[in-house]
This record gives sequence, C-alpha cells and structure tokens, in this order.
Amino acid sequence: MHIRKVLQSTFLALTLSSLSAVAAEVELKIHHFLPPPSTAHSQFIQPWADKVMKESNGRIDIKIYPAMQLGGKPPQLFDQVRDGVADIVWTVPGYTRGRFPLTEVFELPFVAGTAEATSQASWEFYQKYMQDEYKDVHPILIHTHAPGEFHMRDKPIKTLADLQNAKVRAPTRTINEALNILGATPVGMPVPAVPQALSKGVVDGAMLPYEVTLPLKVHELVKYHTEFGGDQGIYTTVFLFGMNKAKYYSLPADLKQVIDNNSGLALAKQIGAIWDQADNPGREAAKKAGNQFKTIEGEELERWKQASQPVIDNWIKAMDEQGLNGQQMYEDAKALVTKYSQ
Repeated sequence: MHIRKVLQSTFLALTLSSLSAVAAEVELKIHHFLPPPSTAHSQFIQPWADKVMKESNGRIDIKIYPAMQLGGKPPQLFDQVRDGVADIVWTVPGYTRGRFPLTEVFELPFVAGTAEATSQASWEFYQKYMQDEYKDVHPILIHTHAPGEFHMRDKPIKTLADLQNAKVRAPTRTINEALNILGATPVGMPVPAVPQALSKGVVDGAMLPYEVTLPLKVHELVKYHTEFGGDQGIYTTVFLFGMNKAKYYSLPADLKQVIDNNSGLALAKQIGAIWDQADNPGREAAKKAGNQFKTIEGEELERWKQASQPVIDNWIKAMDEQGLNGQQMYEDAKALVTKYSQ
C-alpha cells in the first residue's frame, strides 16, 4: 500500500512537471554582462522576467544568463541578440565604438539629469530619431544610469588641473574624447574589467555611477570621489534592453502584447527611478569606508563645461555630415531631459 502511494505521488509529480513544461509555449534566453547582485540583474531584469512570465500565465518561460554565461564579451551582446544567440540582451550600445552615433547625444558632457528623467528622454528621443539606428532588433527599453562620477585611487580630483595625465577608465566614446580634451589619459574598458584595472594600477581611477561601485567593490579600491553640482552630471551611459526581432514577431498576438505592456516609456520611468535610488547604497559604502568626497561647482564647474564643449561641437558636426540637424537634435535631447525633470 505504501509503495503504491509513493508511485502515485511520483506519477502525479511527473505529470504536473510535464504539464508545466508543456504550458510554456515560448522560451526566452536573456543574456547580460553583470553579476546577479548587480542592480541590473536583481532589481530590473529578474523582476521584469518574473512579471512577464506571470502575465503570460506561464506560457512564456524566461531563463537569465548573467555575467556573459552564454559566452562572448560585452561588446558582442548586440550582435548576439540580432543573430538570435540570445533572445533578449541588456547591453551598452556604446561598447561598440561609433556604431550608435545618435544614441551618444545623452552621453555628451553635461546633458544627462537624473536616471529617471534621462531614461524617459532617451526613449522619446529614440522614437523620434533613433528607430533606424536600432532597426536590427526590437527595443524593449532604452534607459540610462544616474550621472557618473570620478572614483580615484590615490589622488583627489578637485580642479581640472588635478585631472592632467591621470589614467582614468572611460565609459563611453564621448567621455573618452572628453577626458582627452580635459587633459587626462582615457582608458576604455567594460565595467567588469574595472576592479582588476584599479587593483593593478592600470588606471588611477574610473568614471562610474555609485550604483555599480558596490557590487564591484570599487569603494574598497579607491579613496576619493569627485561629484558634480548642478542639474546635469558630467556623463551617463545609455543601455539597451532589446529583443531578437524575429523572436518578437513570431509571438502570438496576446504574448506580444505582454511584452509590449512591459516596454517603453512607463518602464523607462520605473527603471530610471530604480537606478537613481541604487546610487545611495554605493555612496554610503564609500562613506563607511572612510573615503573622501569633493563636489565640482560654481566657477570651477563652468570651467569644466567650457573645456568639454568641443566634444559637443564635434558630435553636432558629425551629425551634420550625415545630413542630420545636429544642433537641433542636441537641443531636443536637452529639452527632453528638462521636460522629464519637472
């Protein structure tokens, strides 16, 4: 009798498991480059996946592969989703230099506001100007992090003069150019490479948002942090959460609607707010470590803005050479940040 009950319960478990497997009509693989404790994984991608699976009544099953578990390097993520290696990726378009030039408008010096404002601005700007730039994929979300800061090992940055010849990790092509113009030696690298570069002295410091300094333990590798006053930070990075186009269009209409309901402007606002809040634990960890903080403001801030203006001028010129109105696009991007900052 006991054996029969065990067999019956085993059969029932296997049947339920089989039904569950059958119930998922669509399987989606999400690939990204940060570890599971990161804001991107724990506060955005995992909750997003859980919500989509729930709203699909289990017909969509999502598996997430953090930290490049499907292979390749962060700059290859866009091609992976385009080619179907992954169904969805979260990536930095700017990791592929010069490939997404219009996107760079939000990465220009002193354009970005809060992540909440700039993420909404970038989504609206995408709809107006950048659809051709992302025509090879189906964008679910375009967003940014909160303005980044300087995090330095041994030497604080208090003025432009302090930046001269300092080797600094540059997050984007535009900030690489800005650091060059401002007198530093930029060193380009994806975020996961930063801790080792700091610990080995490959760089003197890094430009990062506080949000990512905590999971990477950057606050333990540096002593000084330089922030910027005013409504706009010195830089942000634009992120893409994009889906393979063929996979998206292969979905039944109702499941496509589930994806659409978890895409776009409302998601940009929500995720931007999460990134703004995620800066706080990183900054607190730096304070607890006894690190020192400096804010660039007033006349010194104006010096930084004037010194970095050539980067903006160069971007506008490059857009004009493509037959676009660079000045108008730049002004539109700034106006959108202001609009969503109200």
